[in-house]
Amino acid sequence: MYYDPSVHPYHHYQRPPTYNEERQPGYEPLPQVTKKGLTSRSSNYAGSREFKDYGPKPFVANINEATKQNDTFRTALWTGEHLQLTLMSIDVGEDIGLEMHPNVDQFLRIEQGQGKVQMGKRKDSLNYEREVYDDYAVFIPAGTWHNLTNTGDVPIKLYSIYAPPNHPFGTVHETKEDAIAAEEGDRNRNSAVFGKTPDEWVKYTEFLVNEGLEDVERGINATHILQEFILMGVLVGKGYSPEKAYEIVEDWERTGQSKLLQQSKNM
Repeated sequence: MYYDPSVHPYHHYQRPPTYNEERQPGYEPLPQVTKKGLTSRSSNYAGSREFKDYGPKPFVANINEATKQNDTFRTALWTGEHLQLTLMSIDVGEDIGLEMHPNVDQFLRIEQGQGKVQMGKRKDSLNYEREVYDDYAVFIPAGTWHNLTNTGDVPIKLYSIYAPPNHPFGTVHETKEDAIAAEEGDRNRNSAVFGKTPDEWVKYTEFLVNEGLEDVERGINATHILQEFILMGVLVGKGYSPEKAYEIVEDWERTGQSKLLQQSKNM
């Protein structure tokens, strides 16, 4: 594919025939990011700087240009099953807000500005502190309290990758106040947990439910079934897919790594 250095692609794969718009009608025309701004190949695309969530379709972006052009506190650009990318803009003197994600690893990449990163195992003890600038990357392990404060004189422009996703598909928070209000509303309504609604979690775990029902039909005792599938649920909560969680627990029993699982099966 010819690459024109004056244009920065911001669209899904164009290499025919795999991801060809004419042959794959499910893929809508996507906007392009150039150094002059966000343009559109679709007449019904509104706004020169509006972004939306393009997941989980295949997608390619000039992430540096997209990040710098984003003016919202947080906008989800791509949400898949196992990870999510958001664009963020942190105003001068503002911070992301002290937070902790129990089961989500997070990656931040700063494309503009400077700030101070703080992290720690306890909310009242952020004993890890670093100054960060353009091109710095920040890795935040699950279960770690963290914050990023803008200490410079221009907005910090960054993108954040969550694994697994941390926000609902299509999230847009124009301001930090909007983000706080939305997250508080989510907690109150329990409408989304780690990026999925309750019904989405039910559908996501159907594989485990079906496997459990097959064990019941095979006459395996209830204690063993409950042990196995509670363990699988814990692993799913840690970010494993239902299929991988099933494989791990079955392997624990088969190889004897878990003597208790072997004993309960033979009860």
